[in-house]
Amino acid sequence: MYTLMHGFYKYMTQKDDYCVVILGLDNAGKTTYLEAAKTTFTRNYKGLNPSKITTTVGLNIGTIDVQGVRLSFWDLGGQQELQSLWDKYYQESHGVIYVIDSNDRERMDESKMIFDKMIKNELLSGVPLLILANKQDLPDVMGVREIKPVFQQAGALIGRRDCLTIPVSALHGEGVDEGIKWLVEAIKRHAVVRPPREND
Repeated sequence: MYTLMHGFYKYMTQKDDYCVVILGLDNAGKTTYLEAAKTTFTRNYKGLNPSKITTTVGLNIGTIDVQGVRLSFWDLGGQQELQSLWDKYYQESHGVIYVIDSNDRERMDESKMIFDKMIKNELLSGVPLLILANKQDLPDVMGVREIKPVFQQAGALIGRRDCLTIPVSALHGEGVDEGIKWLVEAIKRHAVVRPPREND
């Protein structure tokens, strides 16, 4: 009887589980964004002190529950030597968050080149894409109006997938709520093609 009740409880409370990769150059603010998302959507989560966040070497993992689903994030290191590992995560991904350092004009072309390489990968075909113009809290940064046309040059590669570009400040949590909620809805729409992960 216990097993039956436990199974029923698990069935009633389990959430669809979707995986989201967080990509971008090193120092774009990917880990800070993940911490802001966990702080925004997880009750009583205090989050890491931003001054304690260091460059990701490898992978950070985080999970949030939002709008009836569970999002499992894979925050991948953005250093050049680690970018070759990104595609190992694409097949399991239901969504992509690409983080751009709006304050780093010198590396914008490099970020665009890496973005194009990522978006060309067939394993991400049709997968919803959230582009974040991060660090909007800093003075004189590139705004979305300046950044969007640069990355929309890859329009043919982006294709007909759900795609949104928004300004955020991961450090202050601004724009985090809007982006995550949009991504959840886009992932749910795409679930016919890429269903949620099987729960054990």
